Amino acid sequence: MKKTVIIADDSRFMRHWLKQKIEKHNYQLVAEASTGLESVRAYQQHKPDIIILDIVMPKSNGLDALKKIIELDPNANVIIASSLATHDNVTRALHYGAKDFIIKPHFNKLIQIMDNIFD
Repeated sequence: MKKTVIIADDSRFMRHWLKQKIEKHNYQLVAEASTGLESVRAYQQHKPDIIILDIVMPKSNGLDALKKIIELDPNANVIIASSLATHDNVTRALHYGAKDFIIKPHFNKLIQIMDNIFD
């Protein structure tokens, strides 16, 4: 059975590109979100196996959304995907409970990272 995924990014192009990438593997997109607020709502509604979160999004950024998702579900599998890979952002994301941090646009290890969550 395919693992379910939500992609949260304010870029429609990035959401579409990631959807194509993950659906070539054993993953199924169940929802997309373009704001931090939408991503928390989508998580509550769909309870996906993984959510991929951008940091820079309107109406609550990805780090705030990450905190809210982890409060709702301490076992949530959240991967942060951002070009803003400052030491502070990476440290905060992992401290807040993200499983990993991917630096855009270097998604060559995305599927491996996703697969490793379930190993």
